[in-house]
Amino acid sequence: MADEQGVAPEQSAAGDAPSANILAQYVKDLSFENPNSPGIYQANETPKIDVQFNIGSDAAGEGVWEVMLKMDVSAKLEKGTAFHVELVYAGLFALSNVPDQQREAFLLVEAPRILFPFARRILADTVRDGNFPPLMLEPIDFAALYMQQKAQLAQGGSDNVDIDSQLGQA
Repeated sequence: MADEQGVAPEQSAAGDAPSANILAQYVKDLSFENPNSPGIYQANETPKIDVQFNIGSDAAGEGVWEVMLKMDVSAKLEKGTAFHVELVYAGLFALSNVPDQQREAFLLVEAPRILFPFARRILADTVRDGNFPPLMLEPIDFAALYMQQKAQLAQGGSDNVDIDSQLGQA
């Protein structure tokens, strides 16, 4: 049975349902520095690892958004820097029929959750390829970060969320 517009109710409901599709995932930028090699490989101390993480999103076309995870990791010893890695891992997401409030939450919570395991692997492999133990980052609660960002914005803070932490190398 068709409604007044000539569309069956089940077709209308399905056509208006929110949808999200991953169009692409890619390394946007990757840099690995090992400034104190080869001497750094003779150090007997455990480096202090500093991890900074940033999430961003930009419109990339009609109904398409690019979501970027930026990871900046430094390992420092008393003698100097063991390594420094910068990774920007991104994905293109097509969204349709998603309300603005839900779109923002998807781009800053769900999209990073989808991208993170791939970025984590690239980071671990890059550090390992520099002759260091693979750096295995702990899973990140993107929903908590989103709520933190909303609280910062309410207080007039930045619209980017950074995670700063000191981790011991495993």
